Amino acid sequence: MNYKGSCHCGKVAYEVEMDELQGVMECNCSICSRKGAKMAFAPRAKLRLTTPESNAKSYLFNKHVIQHRFCPECGIHAYGVGKDRQGNEMAMINVRCLEGVDYEALPVKHVDGRSL
Repeated sequence: MNYKGSCHCGKVAYEVEMDELQGVMECNCSICSRKGAKMAFAPRAKLRLTTPESNAKSYLFNKHVIQHRFCPECGIHAYGVGKDRQGNEMAMINVRCLEGVDYEALPVKHVDGRSL
């Protein structure tokens, strides 16, 4: 399925092709627990920015392997990019930023990111 997503003000926007959402992941690490993201994942090649990449800023922490991308205007963390354990380029999509998705109805898998 194709989804459209954006930050609150629209300065950071994208389209992403993913399987139909069957659930989301929530992580309890120090950044995810604060930003409250509900996450789904897609290959990086399936994420297409519809606004200039320079509109988003990156935040790196811990091992500096995931770029947490956010809008410097409204502060919303709309997506992230990094690599999975096999080295594949991946995109983390904040499902709360997708249009027309009832994210409260999706089952949640809790991940203990604090222990990683």
